[in-house]
Amino acid sequence: MFTIPLALLLLVGATPQLAPRPDPATPQQLADACAKYEPDRQAAIHLNDLAGSIRSEADAQAFVDAAAERFFGQKHLSWITASIRHRVAHAEYEAVSSPVRMIPEQRIVNVWNEYVRELDAPEETLITVAELHNLRDAMYTGNQSLWKREGITQQFWTMPDIYAVDADGKVASGCRAVEALKVLHDMFRFPQMVRGARERVQKGVLVSDMVRQQQQSGTPRPSAARGQIMARQDPKPVLLAEIRFVQAHGEGDYTRLMERLFAELFPTD
Repeated sequence: MFTIPLALLLLVGATPQLAPRPDPATPQQLADACAKYEPDRQAAIHLNDLAGSIRSEADAQAFVDAAAERFFGQKHLSWITASIRHRVAHAEYEAVSSPVRMIPEQRIVNVWNEYVRELDAPEETLITVAELHNLRDAMYTGNQSLWKREGITQQFWTMPDIYAVDADGKVASGCRAVEALKVLHDMFRFPQMVRGARERVQKGVLVSDMVRQQQQSGTPRPSAARGQIMARQDPKPVLLAEIRFVQAHGEGDYTRLMERLFAELFPTD
């Protein structure tokens, strides 16, 4: 992807390394794989702990800085300026401090839809608030399940403590800052996840409700990561539209678009 110095690069900046499908392996091979992955798992646990223990703006800044370093490495943090990281951290702390300061789902929908319209992406890539909420519910529910398994399913992309959750333990009607960036990233990378949310909205169901019903009835649950793995194989219409946009308008126009969207997602007080 293009090297744009914005935190909004989380939209497109890295591809999740999802847990692979299990293949037959010897106990020694499994042990070797777990040992090799252990540093990444510990880093994800540390980040998740930071996300779940924000009590001050300094805590939020530490979390955002650590997440940025996870993506780009210490030597590339100049790509994400201190002022931008501070802006994201401020929004993160505000969302944690008070439900009324969360990032409204409508704002995220507006930013995403403006993005795909500017790129002239297919109409099917537009999203509604109901679809976004359903998608967030599925992501949080699936990530909770993956995180509880421990092992290689504990990774940055499955951290559950980045999500805004209400008193009932379900995703809230607003988002935290890093959560919002991750949701936008996943919609960009995994269009099948959006289509799945659209289908569930049409049926009037939530993944969290289906899982709860399955737990109460004792029926097996489907794989939480199956939809994400299948989505890798899908065409990415927004990515293709983005490439066409840059070819037609240049990286300067694309950078200005990203700057405008970033300002709309994280407006100043």
